[in-house]
Amino acid sequence: MIKYRLLCKNCNLNFDSWFASSNEYEKLKSKKLLVCHYCNSQKIEKTIMSPQLINKSKSDENIKLQRINEVKKTIKSYQKFIKNNFKYVGKNFAFEARSIHYNNEKKPKGVYGTASKKDLKELRDEGIDAQMIPWIEETDN
Repeated sequence: MIKYRLLCKNCNLNFDSWFASSNEYEKLKSKKLLVCHYCNSQKIEKTIMSPQLINKSKSDENIKLQRINEVKKTIKSYQKFIKNNFKYVGKNFAFEARSIHYNNEKKPKGVYGTASKKDLKELRDEGIDAQMIPWIEETDN
């Protein structure tokens, strides 16, 4: 559908009209089926119109923002689970992971903390399963 602003050349009336396509407008005009509803003249012309643009950037931005918020919500739910079910060991993560892995007497309760990429690679090379996950710090904002 396309909307045109039309002008009656007889009475100078401006009015809007909808057409299935621009070709449909041309067909109706050539068959003299376009008529002014005020004076019944067939002297109807299109006027200059500014296009009506949909602001996709705002709608795209809103969609992206929604997705980011959904991801943040998921990450925070994982964080809550980890905090409730694992022991926080801070920067001693690599040491604690090794002691759990190599000490058969120690109960294998999960731990979480911080480790460098180098530490994680070394743990994996030793056959110790360790994963890096994104972590969102709690803020007041």
